[in-house]
Amino acid sequence: MTLPLPLRMLFFEDLSVGMTEVLRKTIDSSDVVGFAEVTGDRNPIHLSEHFAAKTPFGTRIAHGLYTASLISAVLGTRLPGPGAVYISQTLNFRAPVKIGDTVEVKVIVAELMPEKTRARLACMAASIKQAAGACGSANRGQTSLQTRPRARLRPGRAYG
Repeated sequence: MTLPLPLRMLFFEDLSVGMTEVLRKTIDSSDVVGFAEVTGDRNPIHLSEHFAAKTPFGTRIAHGLYTASLISAVLGTRLPGPGAVYISQTLNFRAPVKIGDTVEVKVIVAELMPEKTRARLACMAASIKQAAGACGSANRGQTSLQTRPRARLRPGRAYG
């Protein structure tokens, strides 16, 4: 699936361990520039080809948190979708994502905690060009989030 993602609302009862959602996004220069504008992170390794050429990467790289934000796109729109709320996330950045790379984001339901209506998700975002796959991922981690149980929604009331 590619951006923009169509909305899909899953309730806690709809989730099962192993459910998976995948997103692919090619990183454009305008994505990186826009992320820098929104966040204020104007590190020249992201914005200046001249500066980045002198680094070990040899070229501009995307912000690590930009690739992580693609995980958020999946969580907020598809799995589990609208109404999900982040509780925590752990990220490990293992390799850069360069302008022009296609990133694959994969979110997998790893654990369900019915007593708290929470799910733990395994999340990965990696450049497809990196042959090492998950070991060469741009970021990888676990996310815990709160989802809405179907029973708490009231008929006739607008949500979202």
